[in-house]
Amino acid sequence: MKRRRFLAISAAAIAAPAGAQTTTWRGYALGAEVSLTFEGDPTTAAAAIEKVTALLQDCEDQFSLYRPSSALSQLNSQGSLRNPSPQFLQLLLACQEAYILTGGQFDPTVQPMWEALAKGRDLDAAKGLIGWDRVKISPDRIILGRGQKLTLNGIAQGYATDMVAGALKQSGWTKVLVNVGEFHAGGKVWTLGISDPRHGIVQTVQLKDRAIATSSPQAMRLSAEHTHILDPRNHGAPVWSTVSVEASNATTADALSTAFCYLSVDGIERTLAKTIGNPSAYCLSSDGRVRHLTA
Repeated sequence: MKRRRFLAISAAAIAAPAGAQTTTWRGYALGAEVSLTFEGDPTTAAAAIEKVTALLQDCEDQFSLYRPSSALSQLNSQGSLRNPSPQFLQLLLACQEAYILTGGQFDPTVQPMWEALAKGRDLDAAKGLIGWDRVKISPDRIILGRGQKLTLNGIAQGYATDMVAGALKQSGWTKVLVNVGEFHAGGKVWTLGISDPRHGIVQTVQLKDRAIATSSPQAMRLSAEHTHILDPRNHGAPVWSTVSVEASNATTADALSTAFCYLSVDGIERTLAKTIGNPSAYCLSSDGRVRHLTA
């Protein structure tokens, strides 16, 4: 399955100052290519890369839809999950916050609808299962409504990006560009390009100690009427071709970029005004025009 992330690192993003040593590591996690770009000694970066690979493996064990033994797969198959890990619980609480912030436009319970479209099942029945308000969250147990399933694909990459950035900072690595499907630009100014499947790179942004996430509905279609980013409320067509959200953390940026694909300018601006960390959004219309929206 193609990833919906089309945030490309521009040439300036990986250019280190004269005399600086740069190490780039690439891998794969949570359905996306991942990379780290360090400004520092490549030899000492090896220990940090080993730490990151272990952390990403844990993210797969927790949040993967395609790993039968993952915590998410167990929750979806059994309808409940006892004693969730602190990370799993924290991510679901972030989902709940995003659901409230966006007035229900961000809703991970769209997974049955996604499966119905992908496998030719009853779509109306799947739509009836959508509703984050039926999910019960407590430290000792997560319970889904009858027949519900979750997808964390609209937020887990951002959460993993934040985890990696935090772990690297604790280890003393500050000048790092983290890409786990979403980006965190740490320690210096990094220049990145926002890219759309049809129009290519449409905007460059400069970030320092900030995150950015991108959603492109047209990257993959499940049917003539539906893209792989689904509308949980009205089941209509996306408003935007690509949305990138810059925020203080990648978890928030990821969730908002997902939800904003179906929100109007007014809806996006209202949501940005309610969100801490001074976020902003770059919204690309089908004709290739970019609107930069702020609170």
